[in-house]
Amino acid sequence: MSKNTSAVKKLSRNLWWSWDTDAKDLFKSLSPLLWERVNHNPVELLRHISSDELEARCNCEFEHRISHVKQRFDDYLTEKNTWAANHAPELVENPVAYFSAEFGIHESLRIYSGGLGILAGDHLKSASDLGINFIGISLFYKEGYFRQYLNHDGWQLEDYPLQYAESLPIEKVTTKDGKDLIIEITIAQSTVYAQAWSLRVGRAMLYLLDTNIPVNESHYREICSRVYGGDQNMRINQEILLGIGGVKLLDALHLTPAVYHMNEGHSAFLTLELLKKQFEQNVPFEQAKEKVKEQCVFTTHTPVPAGHDRFSRDMMHYTFDKYLASCCIDFEELMKLGSEDPNNSSGLFTMTVLALKLSRSANGVSKLHGEVSRDMWKHLYSTTDPKQVPIGHITNGIHIRSWSSGFTDRFWRNHTESIEDMFSSRESAEAVLAKVTDGELWCMRYRLKRNLIDFISRYLSNQLYHQHQYTPYKPADSSRSVKSTLSPDVLTIGFARRFATYKRAPLVFQDLDRLNTIINNQNMPVQLIFAGKAHPHDDAGKEYIRQIVELSRRPQFLGKVVFLENYNIGVAKRLVSGVDVWLNNPVRPMEASGTSGQKTVLHGGLNLSIMDGWWCEAYNGTNGWSIGSGEQNDNYDEQYRFDALKLYEVLEHQIIPTFYERNEHNIPVKWLKNVRNAIASIAPVYNTDRMVKEYTLRYYLKESRL
Repeated sequence: MSKNTSAVKKLSRNLWWSWDTDAKDLFKSLSPLLWERVNHNPVELLRHISSDELEARCNCEFEHRISHVKQRFDDYLTEKNTWAANHAPELVENPVAYFSAEFGIHESLRIYSGGLGILAGDHLKSASDLGINFIGISLFYKEGYFRQYLNHDGWQLEDYPLQYAESLPIEKVTTKDGKDLIIEITIAQSTVYAQAWSLRVGRAMLYLLDTNIPVNESHYREICSRVYGGDQNMRINQEILLGIGGVKLLDALHLTPAVYHMNEGHSAFLTLELLKKQFEQNVPFEQAKEKVKEQCVFTTHTPVPAGHDRFSRDMMHYTFDKYLASCCIDFEELMKLGSEDPNNSSGLFTMTVLALKLSRSANGVSKLHGEVSRDMWKHLYSTTDPKQVPIGHITNGIHIRSWSSGFTDRFWRNHTESIEDMFSSRESAEAVLAKVTDGELWCMRYRLKRNLIDFISRYLSNQLYHQHQYTPYKPADSSRSVKSTLSPDVLTIGFARRFATYKRAPLVFQDLDRLNTIINNQNMPVQLIFAGKAHPHDDAGKEYIRQIVELSRRPQFLGKVVFLENYNIGVAKRLVSGVDVWLNNPVRPMEASGTSGQKTVLHGGLNLSIMDGWWCEAYNGTNGWSIGSGEQNDNYDEQYRFDALKLYEVLEHQIIPTFYERNEHNIPVKWLKNVRNAIASIAPVYNTDRMVKEYTLRYYLKESRL
């Protein structure tokens, strides 16, 4: 094998390529058709290309490109003068162990379901960029999260295709003598065995636990089948494997983390294993709790009650009886650690409570969410004053290189030496923007919108095919035609996210006659693009999808309102880059943070949002638009009507006229001024480099430096 071929294969085994435009273009150039068919997975791509072809092309056609990418990759991995080396050298010596039930790193690795996983993936990438010794812990879900199909009536169906280790850039974790590294955990009355896979993400490492091995009982082999799959029994088993199993894995690898970071409550059982280790050293219970607290930090991600896992007393007793006997923890003491009532341990066991009680620090994911969380959990701290509750906040961000890749990345690199430097501060962003003319900026927007519309045309053809598979097709029904009137000349609004009901996807359809007037204005038309998945058990969310699909087929909306099935990272990248406006209209204050709107800004898109999550902090009156001013009404229906009215008003009187107001060169100068303000004020702040630095200086280090 030549050095060039070897370099290409090495590149495919590290997810660094997923945020490097030149590396992705290199793989795509090997076969654009195969690249699409394998869902942009270079490992699978290379499995479909013969060694003879690969050798021939790598040593001639791609020689210089391979050399260029490999050199930057090697420089990245060997860089010593990193941010962490200069500001947190102790986190170069000992790792941060980051536990999350899901990681959204790339569309080809289906171990994520939504925003929590995307945030975890971006966190991992920025930690790598900053030079932090960072280890992610999660599960290897052989079926991943579901692939979404819509039947003829627009109802969501789920499919769970297997993902195979040989088609992914993962490697079996082995012992020094080459045997599979196996850990043991106790669940109920059984010993469950787990192997581990490793995945390189730049300088960082992600370990994935997996119980799908022959030695296990059949029902325990299924623990890692699906992301958030199964019933409550499956959920508690997954969380035991993630938390307790994750700590055991780190011990087996002889790793001593500087800190354990629990990303949401799913991994909170890790604190029990840390307690057990203290008891093995004969540390008394109260002192052991304090020692565990010194090692842990916790991030809560949702004000939605259903987002906090709760288990019954009977389930806890059945599942933990044998484990508790082995580590000498009293069951009643365990229940107190997870009880929301400090005076009563007979109720439900709440994972968030366990995490809060055994962490040295805790935080929400935006300023508003921090306030909501302090009020939500104040009863745990025997106070009626939320200000006395020790829950802070660090506002979420995005990994800029991952979400500005492709045409946008090349566009900005034409005007600056480093996209990281461009978005390092508002001053740097403004300096680069000053070099870009309105004509160039508007050209970029047209190119990105054309890319999106062409993508949608191909995507809808595939979507229609799947609808025919699941329901008999009626040729006479023209509403099933893939013909689309989407145009790059038309103001394009995107709405794509998890279809939880509180996110209120159908809000814009509240007044169909008014929406018809808006969309079909002859001089100032609008087009809407929707995407998103509802949880398999969430029929209300599925009904929202069905409603939107049905409405999109009505004559007045046909071809102008589109729903794209199987929303994933790949589809998200297309949408956030191509739409002019990103719509977000949850019930305030249920959106803890949100990050999708931060991604559209990199490409010159603008936000239209309820004053919730990160938008409360970012909106300044010139970088997008707000729906209302943060009004809250306890009556859901009245709030729904009020927010819909405000949404129509801002569309009709602000957004649409501004978009279609043009100068003599047909350029929307006022619109582009908002775009420039959005890029300069949002991108340098709402990114994971800033976010991870805050976590490091405020929480990861034993003494806060902020």
